[in-house]
Amino acid sequence: MIRRREFITLLGGAATWPLGAHAQERERVRRVGALMTFAADDNVATVRNAAFLQGLERADWTVGRNLRIEYRWAGGSADAQRKHAEELVALAPDVILATGSAATAPLLRLTRSIPVVFVHIPDPVGAGHVDSLARPGGNATGFTTFEYSIGGKWLTLLKEVAPNLARAAVIRDPAITAGIGQWGAIHAVAPSIGTEVVPVNVRDAAELQRTVGAFARSPNGGLIVTGSGLAVVRLGLIIELAARHKLPAVYYERSFVTAGGLISYGPDITDQYRQAAGYVDRILRGEKPAELPVQAASKFETVINLKTAKSAWPRSPTLAARPRR
Repeated sequence: MIRRREFITLLGGAATWPLGAHAQERERVRRVGALMTFAADDNVATVRNAAFLQGLERADWTVGRNLRIEYRWAGGSADAQRKHAEELVALAPDVILATGSAATAPLLRLTRSIPVVFVHIPDPVGAGHVDSLARPGGNATGFTTFEYSIGGKWLTLLKEVAPNLARAAVIRDPAITAGIGQWGAIHAVAPSIGTEVVPVNVRDAAELQRTVGAFARSPNGGLIVTGSGLAVVRLGLIIELAARHKLPAVYYERSFVTAGGLISYGPDITDQYRQAAGYVDRILRGEKPAELPVQAASKFETVINLKTAKSAWPRSPTLAARPRR
């Protein structure tokens, strides 16, 4: 039989259990995976990850207090991407951030239960990542960058920058759906402005250098860099090749221009990482990715590196007329 004093002690202790359990639940550390296409020391990756962390902080998630992030950096390697996807799925985090189709595809081949939030994918429906933009239907949702038709605008912009343009090398990743779709949109517009377009594979750095070098031997050429994780990985090389061969180049987002490229037209991709943190927060609090609509970019910007423009194309009337950014 329990003595009276022991019973009162047990009763008093029991009264504190719900409060203690509630406090423990409130500060329970949640685990987020992040499969990044870039290398860990990549400058663009640093900026984008900072935006992601900022978004999490705004939602009251702090690394080391109530959140742990498991990063995997692929550095542009498809093999590393697959390996890291397997590692993250094995860890069974509460949700995974995926950067582009190159990260999203291997994750969704491995799991249909762990929530995945993707960023900067042009066509997640065409790639098979979601059933529809309004109702994704599975374990993935996220943010799209642009429709493929923007490829025609990149070619038109390149023609404005270089009126004598006759040929354009289109740097793309043919291994992802987005690479095929962007190339198709550019190729469809080319005849209407009298420009020949040539695809250039971004996957192998040595091949990229050889192909662009051979392309530049003929006059009146230019470059278009389409969206892909590998394009960011090769950012420095691509900008160096454009400068070395004096090729005017249009890029799909501003980080290339910040690093010395000529001109870009596209959405603010860094902001998508901040928005992705909002979706991660909602999923951690119980919402399902199947019910969170895929969101499209709504604001686009033209960005010019005036130093590059003045040094390489000082007489371009289009560049001179464009506003500073």
